[in-house]
Amino acid sequence: MTAPGAVGASGAVPPPSARAAALLRQVAAIQSSPERWMQPVGIIGPGNGGEAECSAAYRVAHALADAGMAIICGGRGGVMEAASRGAHDAGGIAIGILPEEDTRNANRYLTVAVPTGIGEMRNALIARSSLFLVAIGGGMGTISEMALGLKWEKQVFAWHPDVELAGLQIARDVDELIELAAAALIRLRS
Repeated sequence: MTAPGAVGASGAVPPPSARAAALLRQVAAIQSSPERWMQPVGIIGPGNGGEAECSAAYRVAHALADAGMAIICGGRGGVMEAASRGAHDAGGIAIGILPEEDTRNANRYLTVAVPTGIGEMRNALIARSSLFLVAIGGGMGTISEMALGLKWEKQVFAWHPDVELAGLQIARDVDELIELAAAALIRLRS
C-alpha cells in the first residue's frame, strides 16, 4: 500500500523547483515531438519503503509523467506502487515488470503489467530497458538494479541509497532528484 503522505497534507503534489520545472517543460516539448523518447525511465526502490521514500517516488514519477515520460518499475508495492500511482495520477504510463508468472501481486496503478516468472532476475530487465534509473531508498533488489545500470553505463540517480556505488549520483533532496532526471533527459537529446 502506498504511504499516506505521498501527496502532501492538502492532497496536492508539491510543485518541482523552478529549475526542475524549466527542465521538465523542455522534456514535455520533446515528448510532444517526433523525437520523443519511447524508452521509459526506471524508478526503483524497496517494496517496503516508508512514507518519505514513497512520497519521493510519487513526486518524481508524477513530474516525469506530467512531462510525457513513461516510467518502469518492479510493479509491486512500496516505492514501486508510489511511483506507479504518481505516473497514473499525472495521466502517464506506468509499466511494471513483475517477478511472478501472473499479475496477482501487481499494484493497481500500473498501465501495463508484465509477468515474467523469472523472480528477482526481472531486476535486470528493469535496468536494461530504462533510459536511466532513479533509485529511492535501498534494499538488495534496489542495489542490484543500481549496480546493473552502472555496469551497463547508464546514469543512476539516488536519494537515500543503502550503499554508495562508484558512479552513483546522489541527490540531496527530492527536488534535486527531479532536476537530475530532467537534466539527464535533455542531455540525452543533445
